[in-house]
Amino acid sequence: MTTLDDVMTLVAIESVSLNEAALASHVYQRLVRRQDLVVERVGDNVVARSTGHHATRVLIAGHLDTVPGDVTNASLVDGVLHGLGACDMKGSLAGMLDVALDSAPLPVEVTWVFYAREEIARAQSGLLEIAELRPELLVADVAVLAEPTGGRVEAGCQGSLRVAITLEGRRAHTARPFTGRNAIHRLGDLVAFVAMYQPREVEIDGVTFVEQLQAVSVQGGVASNVVPDSATCVLNHRVAPDRTRDQAVQWLRDFLGELLEEGDVMEVADWAPSASPELGNSHLARLVELSGRPPRAKVGWTDVATFHALGIPATNFGAGDPLLAHRSDEFVTAEEVNTFVSVLGDWLRSAPHSRGMPS
Repeated sequence: MTTLDDVMTLVAIESVSLNEAALASHVYQRLVRRQDLVVERVGDNVVARSTGHHATRVLIAGHLDTVPGDVTNASLVDGVLHGLGACDMKGSLAGMLDVALDSAPLPVEVTWVFYAREEIARAQSGLLEIAELRPELLVADVAVLAEPTGGRVEAGCQGSLRVAITLEGRRAHTARPFTGRNAIHRLGDLVAFVAMYQPREVEIDGVTFVEQLQAVSVQGGVASNVVPDSATCVLNHRVAPDRTRDQAVQWLRDFLGELLEEGDVMEVADWAPSASPELGNSHLARLVELSGRPPRAKVGWTDVATFHALGIPATNFGAGDPLLAHRSDEFVTAEEVNTFVSVLGDWLRSAPHSRGMPS
């Protein structure tokens, strides 16, 4: 059984993004104790694989890094662990280690992936590093990403589109603004319009994705006595899996309509692809059943999309309340961690023996 002391051990090892080496070493040393696992370190990523002869291979993944914070503020009281990364996602990491080190035979092969740099720019992802340097380590029939989900399956994930919009104006003296055009005032109209956006809801495989659109930064101004001739706003749009990048960009152009004029510029700054729920997959359907709770859509972006791009059906399932992720008061409970361990273990032990799984 995983204890909160096990989780506290991981929380106490500082692993803010780009500083995961110590935690990777700890995980590696834990996993090499099991002689029937082949354990490899790829940079600050650790991959452990069983090497039996079962036809089906299951991959369980979790990220080692946390957002910035102070690990010395952690506290454990009455079955609740408060601390940096406790919820996102060291509770799940401790559970993964527990199940990985269980020597009970399984009807499937299992790959355990502990990867670095999930909380920063996707281009720096440790999972993408493994995919580039050692793609054979990620070959699997189905995958579970142990992001905090409150012990229920959170299917698929939404895409994340970040767009920079620059509106043009005409520079003038602030004492004679009628001779120019204030680009910041124009931008104000656009931001106010975005604030009135009503989220689009899309049902896919029985779960509902709710899109979002938010202004996340603004920039403009020349000097305190100059009417600005340019102003920029960055919008973040969370996109349901039924839309591609190009479709999402076109929808945004249409949505903003006449607020964009000739000479204005809309540039895609970043795109992280979505992933469909794939709840028709027999393995993932069984995980839903064992969780005892109905699935829901993943509202944010996760590396389920990375596995989707690799052709691997995947879902999110882990310990901890997803609403606590990245908060200064995040916590995880002993009950949440042990529910995750119990369901994950039951799922692996009950896995179908055949490779041909519907998706």
